[in-house]
Order: sequence, then structure tokens, then C-alpha cells
Amino acid sequence: MKYSLIIPVFNRPDEVNELLESLTKQKFTDFEVVIVDDGSTLSCDKVVQAYEGKLNVRYYSKPNSGPGQTRNYGAERAEGEYLLILDSDILIPEGYFEAVEHGIEETGALAFGGPDRAHPSFSPIQKAINYSMTSFFTTGGIRGGKQKMDKFYPRSFNMGVKREVYLALGGFSKMRFGEDIDFSIRLFKAGYQCQLFSEAWVYHKRRTDFRKFFKQVHNSGIARINLYKKYPESLKLVHLLPAVFTIGTGLCLLSILLGVIYGILNQLGIINIDFPAGPILVVLGLLPLLVYAGLIFFHSSIKNRSLKVGWLSIPAAFIQLLGYGTGFLRAWWGRCVKGKGEMEAFKKNFYN
Repeated sequence: MKYSLIIPVFNRPDEVNELLESLTKQKFTDFEVVIVDDGSTLSCDKVVQAYEGKLNVRYYSKPNSGPGQTRNYGAERAEGEYLLILDSDILIPEGYFEAVEHGIEETGALAFGGPDRAHPSFSPIQKAINYSMTSFFTTGGIRGGKQKMDKFYPRSFNMGVKREVYLALGGFSKMRFGEDIDFSIRLFKAGYQCQLFSEAWVYHKRRTDFRKFFKQVHNSGIARINLYKKYPESLKLVHLLPAVFTIGTGLCLLSILLGVIYGILNQLGIINIDFPAGPILVVLGLLPLLVYAGLIFFHSSIKNRSLKVGWLSIPAAFIQLLGYGTGFLRAWWGRCVKGKGEMEAFKKNFYN
């Protein structure tokens, strides 16, 4: 068996069905699918049963322990030479396995990963969220890749590793967020190189609304500080950009507020200064925000060929940067200033 697809799932039977359906369309067939249900209340066992005659697929169910430990559970039961770590909310395009095969043959990589894209069938919000997570104008450059600002760290939505390497590293850690970056860091520290297979991409749905998206990226910001506490050398200057953006946005809003207050006080005659400080403060606060929003709108509209997606990409980009930035700053204050232990947010309603 060449590949074992390890797919943890939590309350996503419909998406598992779409993922398995995409796998039935592959010409390459030397793979097995290991679905591990992580304590779901919406089981996907019947969905998997429907594909037992079409795919080499196995289904397991276990108590909830988070994605990292669930992947380890699946890896222990896998038989493939390579483990492909995938999320349940992806679709595999035709040619994916051929691209992985070509990458391995060309580079001899023991660990690798690929990028993600938005499928034409995705909703406008999903496409906007995908844009915000992959664009160089948000944090797409931080995540690594062709336009990388940091070296490439494979992510768990599309990650591959030779089975013997996975076992040598002990699999994923017990971190519930950032566990894939933790695994990639340990790969580098153990002397393994991670390759980007740019043609081995997947369609990735991510979150379906902005509220869930904020929870996801907020925890990603927290995870970056958790990773810093484990591996101080892992924190790079580029990882500070969302926090800087968050502080800058706060200062812009403060400038707008002060300008409005100044204007009201001036109208009421409480202050009487001829210099137009109020309008200047408002313009200084609004201009950077409007310029950035305009940049996102035009770039996303052109890239997605949709004005609606371009418009939705504005809140998606701000949520992505502010969510990550506030999580980063919150964890920095809690862990680096107040000395708390490992942190996470939205423990009880993360998936709601």
C-alpha cells in the first residue's frame, strides 16, 4: 500500500461524503482511506459504509481528544508507506496523487505538503475566507509557499510524511491548535526537510461563516504564542504582522473617534480653535483602512472574477488579521506577561 489517507472528522458527515466521492474519481488507486470519528454526535459511519465497495476505506470511532490525537489513532492503524494527513472539509481534484508521486520522485522528500484552493461550487463567503487565508495581502505569505515570507511548514489540511518518519517523531503532540506547525517544527529540528508540492493542491472549504472563522483564526493566534513558549526560535518577525495590524487598526479607530469628539465639542462651543484638527484626525484614521479595504476588494474581485466575493473579502481579511492578532496579543499577555500555562479559546462552542 503506497498511501494511507488519515482523516479525522467531527460532526461533518456531509463533507466526508463529498470528500469520499472525490476520491472515487481518481485514476490512481494505490491508497486506503482511514476515517476516524472524534467523538461526533453526528456520526458518519453510514456515509462511509456507502463507499465500502468503491474505496478501500475503514471507519473508526473514539472519544473526543482533538485532531492531533485523532490523527495518531488513525496512523497507528494505517498500512501505507506514506501517510497523507488531510482535513475532512476538502475535495481531492483529479491528478492529486500523480502530483504527489511526481514530487516524491523528483525530490525524494520524506515530508511534504501542498496548497489549497476554492472550488467553484463554494459559497461566496467560503471563497472570501479562502482568499483571506491564501492571499499575500493577508497572511498567505506567512504560511509559506511560492510567495513565502517564511520557510514552508506543511499544514494538516494537506500534509504528507513517510510512515517511518511519522513514527520516529511520535506523531502529533497533544496541542489542540497549532499541532500541525508543532509537528513541522519537530520535522525540521530532527533534520528532515519539508517540500512544497505546488501542484498537489486540494479544494479546502474552511469555515462556512465569519463567526466560526473568527474563532478559528483567534485560536491560531493563541497557538503561535503556545508554539513560541515551546520553541522560542520558531517566532519570526513576520508572525508579528497581524498583531501590528491589530494595534494599527485600533489606533486608526481611536484617531477617528477623537476627530469626531473634537468636531462635536467644537460645534458645541466647548472648544474654539480654527485649526481643523477634527477632520484631519478622521481622515488620518480612515485613509489607511480605506486604502487596505480597496486593495483587498480589487485584488480579490479580479482573482475570483466576482465583485461579490471581492466585497466579502474585505470583512474576511479584517477578521482574519484581527482575529489572529487579538489571539496573539491575548496569549502574549497571558503567557509571557502573566505566566499562565497553555491557552485556547472557545473551548465549549468552537464548532458552533
